[in-house]
Amino acid sequence: MNKKALENTRNVAIVGPYSGGKTTLLESLLFVTGSISRKGSIKEGNTVGDSAAEARTRQMSVEVSAASTKYNDINFTFLDCPGSIEFAQETYNALVGAGAAIVVCEPVVDRVLTLAPLFKFLDDWEIPHLVLINKMDKSKNGYMEVLHALQEVSSRPLVPQQYPIRQGQDLVGYIDLVTEQAYHYHSGSPADPVPLPSHLQEEEKIARDEMLETLADFDDHLLEELIEEVEPPKEEILKDLKQDLSADLIVPVFLGIADRDYGIRPLLDALIKEAPAPALTSHRRGLKPQAEEETIAQVLKTFFTPQGGRLSLVRVWQGKLTDGMVLNGVRAGGIYQMKGQQQEYTNLALGGDIVAIGRLDGIQTGDTISNFDKKVKQLPKAQQLEPLYALALAAENRKDEVKLSGALTKLIEEDPSLSWEQHGDTKEVILWGQGEIHLQVALDRLRRKYNLPMTTHLPQVPYKETIRQTTSSHGRYKHQTGGHGAYGDVYLDIKPRSRGEGFSFHETIVGGVVPKQYIPGVEVGVREYLQHGPLGFPVVDVDVTLTNGSYHSVDSSEQAFKQAARIAMSEGMPQCKPVLLEPILSIKVSAPSEFTSKVLQLISGRRGQILGYETLDGWKGWDRTFAHLPQAEMHDFIVELRSLTLGVGFFIWQYDRLQEVPEKLTAKVLGTSGNGNGNGNGR
Repeated sequence: MNKKALENTRNVAIVGPYSGGKTTLLESLLFVTGSISRKGSIKEGNTVGDSAAEARTRQMSVEVSAASTKYNDINFTFLDCPGSIEFAQETYNALVGAGAAIVVCEPVVDRVLTLAPLFKFLDDWEIPHLVLINKMDKSKNGYMEVLHALQEVSSRPLVPQQYPIRQGQDLVGYIDLVTEQAYHYHSGSPADPVPLPSHLQEEEKIARDEMLETLADFDDHLLEELIEEVEPPKEEILKDLKQDLSADLIVPVFLGIADRDYGIRPLLDALIKEAPAPALTSHRRGLKPQAEEETIAQVLKTFFTPQGGRLSLVRVWQGKLTDGMVLNGVRAGGIYQMKGQQQEYTNLALGGDIVAIGRLDGIQTGDTISNFDKKVKQLPKAQQLEPLYALALAAENRKDEVKLSGALTKLIEEDPSLSWEQHGDTKEVILWGQGEIHLQVALDRLRRKYNLPMTTHLPQVPYKETIRQTTSSHGRYKHQTGGHGAYGDVYLDIKPRSRGEGFSFHETIVGGVVPKQYIPGVEVGVREYLQHGPLGFPVVDVDVTLTNGSYHSVDSSEQAFKQAARIAMSEGMPQCKPVLLEPILSIKVSAPSEFTSKVLQLISGRRGQILGYETLDGWKGWDRTFAHLPQAEMHDFIVELRSLTLGVGFFIWQYDRLQEVPEKLTAKVLGTSGNGNGNGNGR
């Protein structure tokens, strides 16, 4: 394998919060490198990224877009990742295969907190990353003020490599803190070197000293030079930047205005000089990119194209890919370099490349694939995000119901943070995701890709009911026709059980008053009744004992005794003081500490029981709150939580127990349920 080809490859994810300008940055990168002759715009809906109809309708990224280009003999593949927290799974899955990441943000101190979950993921995975402070022409805060705010949410030290030159509020250039050379921007061409502005010399020196001092924390030789007041050579500084960035020890910071191409060329130069080559990234994963005998790759994203073809976006970690190669028992159906929705065929992909492979049926996002016959060890993949928001679905056309499960399966292959189920109690088809917009995008895809328009409503709460009081009840079923009749007669004792003990059936028949062959029919009749109790919901935690009865030697049957048991239950259960139960969830809510009081109010305002809170391990300045919350209060909980926490709050949950519904709410639920099922979030 060509070692030079490995060294001359960079794959870079473009990440950051919604509206930071990631897709605009990708357009600028492709334009500056000559890959496109004219830049598109989000407003006009003609960008390389955000090429899906759902993205262009909303003017926001909803899935990963890959684009390959070349600059100064370096082959780049950029992964434009969604910024909305609702599509974070897409971003995390793509980052697993990236050699480096550009974190794009706006120069607004109040929005810096939105970067916290992203920085945490990058640092946990030790993915080298640098920051581009974009939209510097719209800065509401000073450059150093923004840097200090960024440092508060990054566990790695920030190292600014540029200092802005302004004329009034306009950004006109920058100072390279490595070389101390000043530059003025020019639209459509590289920046021109200019003398260092005298009024910025002191500020530049302070910023440069901070950069060198941070680098000296990881280089004893540089520290000695600074102590002895020896000016370090530019080559030594660049070497330290490359080593420390590649090891994810520092976060270099750049600035620019992507829609005017300001700062794009210095950013590309930094990726060439400082970002790690694929060999280093593969080595850290325990792989050998130059190995010839075994190919190992990983699926970062699965697409179903409008023509119906399956494409798997993969990162080649080791060896090489060739068209027609058999991977995990599946023959590759073409290898393509991507540029948004455009595909360019290639017959070879080397270690470090990110390409799309056709027709890898049965292979899922995150899977590790190999040409070896033996089962390959799976590489680590991004953790699956827990579902947070749900809608119940029904096909607008009932004839389409048979196609729904297949379409949902494909939808989840494209977006693994979706899931669906047919609820055992309510019988609804429920689609789960990360938020309201996330599910609306999924519904749009169902309509556009699979011609499956859906109606939606809030999932029903899976209420249950139980009893408080014991009773005895008699049920007799007698039916006479021209031939054999039907006769069954039972006496039942109905008792409440402790919460969570479930249903129990016994019999104390003496003397054969109910023959043994009919007793199973009695239990079936009781169980069938309990599926729909006196309040209209499934009954739990009940003990039923068959104590007595009678039979007819000709007319009795198991079916007759089943009917008699149902009659006895119908007569007796309303006398047992039935009570409505609701599912209670155990939740753990994570948010920055400054929002903890709001989180507590949110939980309390939804009938929640707060159990306490503590510092969130591994998250600087974050708390985790523990609580119990009725499932009926959970439907839009994530929407309000994000609204209160700048979009960064999240939670995990699990079923805990059933609990009596307060009397005031019971009347409301029973009054609005109609068929015995109230609205709310159910899983």
